[in-house]
Amino acid sequence: MIDQLHTILENDRVILRPLELAHEAELQALAKDKDLWVYGLADLSRKGEMNNYISKAMQAREEGTCAVWTIIDKRTNMVAGCTRLAEISWKDERGQIGWTWIARKYQGSGLNKSMKFLILQFGFESLKLNRIELKADERNVRSRRAIQGIGATEEGILRQHMKIHDGYLRNTVFYSILKSEWEEIKKKRFDLQFLNQGA
Repeated sequence: MIDQLHTILENDRVILRPLELAHEAELQALAKDKDLWVYGLADLSRKGEMNNYISKAMQAREEGTCAVWTIIDKRTNMVAGCTRLAEISWKDERGQIGWTWIARKYQGSGLNKSMKFLILQFGFESLKLNRIELKADERNVRSRRAIQGIGATEEGILRQHMKIHDGYLRNTVFYSILKSEWEEIKKKRFDLQFLNQGA
């Protein structure tokens, strides 16, 4: 199973390349934008945080609980951010899409939706997961709309659930998609022609 977590995912819009320390400089250049970390559990603009972030993610991958990718925008062939399918429980057939951050110039470009499609497809069809979760800070309206836009079901809010990097105790909104829902969501929420054309 661990070998599968090193898989490159790709369509006409985006490449998800397994994260390596060699990507640190490019990711760090993007992470200087402090607006990216308003709702973040970590502030990757801080010195040393990116190296720690990458190292921990790669360790989780080797432990078999995480697939983590550098996001490559195929229109520019440039690094655009980072994302994961994490907290994988093989016993429970469950994982979570999260720890996603995308440079501001790529936000609203269709990159995020194309990327989410690839990860959901990988999770349900290759890894044979039954449930994929997504979480968001209750205040992060943009992220919540994006999650709702791919057909995830809102399950509830855990109050004062997680402390983010500035000490704020956030309320976390939980969402999920089940394997039994995936084929219908794929047809209704993801226009494959849209994705294949790289829109």
